[in-house]
Amino acid sequence: MGKILFWLVIITAVLFAARLLARSGRNAGNEDPPGRLGKAAGAADKPDMSHAEAMVRCQHCGIHLPRSEAFLSNGQTWCGPEHARLGQHGS
Repeated sequence: MGKILFWLVIITAVLFAARLLARSGRNAGNEDPPGRLGKAAGAADKPDMSHAEAMVRCQHCGIHLPRSEAFLSNGQTWCGPEHARLGQHGS
């Protein structure tokens, strides 16, 4: 029983050491590990909003869609010509 317990402890220690080495090798290229606070923490996770487009709401059904895909009629935005026709006749 003692020999089995000894080998179990040795195998666990070797696996733990291998895991630590793998982690340190993976983080060797990073100057700031992901858990560290600082101005660069999480900066790569944020989406690039420089090309974001304004969203508009269809006056008939209320769906939001990009302005470039909206149908503009009489100063109001619609999701398509059918809703523009329905909305204008309903008013």
